[in-house]
Amino acid sequence: VADIVDRLTRSGLLIAGETLRVSPAGRVRLDELLTDERQNVDREALSAAYGDFGAVNAEFKALVTDWQLKAGQPNTHQDVDYDAAVLARLDTVHQRVTPIIAAAAAQLPRLSRYSAKLQAALDKVHVGETLWLSRPIIDSYHTVWFELHEELILAAGLTRSAEARSGDAQ
Repeated sequence: VADIVDRLTRSGLLIAGETLRVSPAGRVRLDELLTDERQNVDREALSAAYGDFGAVNAEFKALVTDWQLKAGQPNTHQDVDYDAAVLARLDTVHQRVTPIIAAAAAQLPRLSRYSAKLQAALDKVHVGETLWLSRPIIDSYHTVWFELHEELILAAGLTRSAEARSGDAQ
């Protein structure tokens, strides 16, 4: 990975520093690649997958909110029954999103990796490592979900800003 990062940095597509970022030139190149990729897909199928994702996304956002807050206050996670009920809903969300990922991956096979990444996070939650539900900076369920959402927005030929204005990407 270090060699690839070094090559992309030297080519001007990435900016190295405390964090690694896509450069403006890298963003242009990524947009070109995504545009090329979308030329060979069924746009209606991708739009349908994104539409299906929307309902599950609302359910997942509510779940994460309920995990973080209880009765409008920060969840201390001392109510084992409350936390168990919230976590039980994650299995339903997972079962609902898996076929959506499969439908999107039928058009863009690289998206299939999200099923495995979400499953890995879910497996960790199941063994009691609940930080894998929503912790940032790791491939937690929420982090992977956010990445998947971004991918679906781009695959459908949309933008996050337009989706945010419509309330679909908040």
